Amino acid sequence: MQLIKKTSIALAAAALLATASLGTAVQAAENGLPDSMTWTAYGTGSSGYSQSVAIGNVLKNKYGTNLAVKPGKNDISRMTPLKLGKADYCACGIASYFGFEGVTLFASQAWGPQPIRLLLASSGSSGLGIGTPADANILAASDLKGKRIAWVRGADALNVPMTATLAFAGLTWDDVTKTEFSGYAASWEALNTGQVDAAFGSTVTPLAKKLAASPRGIRWIPLPHDDEKSWTRFSDVAPYFVKKIATSGADITKDSPWEGSSYPYPILVGNADRSADEVYTLVKAIVEGYDDYKDNAPGAKGWALANQNTQWVIPYHEGAVRYLKEAGVWSEAAQLHNDNLLARQDIIMASWKTFIADNPPSDKDAFKTAWLAARKASLEKAGLPVVFE
Repeated sequence: MQLIKKTSIALAAAALLATASLGTAVQAAENGLPDSMTWTAYGTGSSGYSQSVAIGNVLKNKYGTNLAVKPGKNDISRMTPLKLGKADYCACGIASYFGFEGVTLFASQAWGPQPIRLLLASSGSSGLGIGTPADANILAASDLKGKRIAWVRGADALNVPMTATLAFAGLTWDDVTKTEFSGYAASWEALNTGQVDAAFGSTVTPLAKKLAASPRGIRWIPLPHDDEKSWTRFSDVAPYFVKKIATSGADITKDSPWEGSSYPYPILVGNADRSADEVYTLVKAIVEGYDDYKDNAPGAKGWALANQNTQWVIPYHEGAVRYLKEAGVWSEAAQLHNDNLLARQDIIMASWKTFIADNPPSDKDAFKTAWLAARKASLEKAGLPVVFE
């Protein structure tokens, strides 16, 4: 009798669990979202991961959608699941833009240009720029001439903006001493030890705060926003950066802001063939659930609708456009800009298809060189900027 009673209780519990799971799935379906979803993101200690988890809690509580956030230690591990359809979306960094353009690590036979589309992005109060020890007396970008500048091997996301900052001052790598490092942390530690004079990073990185707390102190190289000629040179190298008055970071506050640059992070992207209805509902959920997660992760306030840049470097997904129109933040100028980006990718994709069909070199370096040349020729023929050569 005891066994029968225990069995009955177990069966009842299982039934309740099944009913709850079914209810969750029905709730999600009724709201236009799947009952489960997978995002990739930066590592578990990153703000992008924490923000994704915070949004996931809202999706679970309000929409019945279970969000699994899979951390990836590098761009390949974050982007591959998206490419293979094993992840629905990626809370990515600027590699999503590189994928859209088919450059850097995507200029390889295994990748090529990716059909990336933007949903939303987070733009907080911090900035991204060049930090130097305060006692190095580097007061402007032009003062970098002749200095030892950090170059991180295999890190285009770090080296391209450094190149852009040099261009801001009318300089190139020939005007400085390129000092190579194996990683981001090593390049910043070298500022402390006097091995290098400038490195690129986030104003809120702990590495910058460590330098600020040292006897050397920290200074961020300003990029004056009214210097249009210098900004044109900067943007020609790194068009994904925007002007930014940063109010948080190492030695940066609202009372002592930094006039510099930044770009959104994390950048929520999916592939072009993702359901427009699903994307519409997901974007709506993230925007309208903002108050429920904005204080639950560092930088989460950056997801506010007012922070969305509708004329950035990655085209918005049609489902996202639908919601942004309803929200009243989508303009004719935004639509024209989006259409131009889609036309740009059509050209790059067509160029890739032709390039692959013409039996390109098998050697990795020769392949990359040949592809970038073909890409450049196609964009120039269409009268469009190449950016990455």
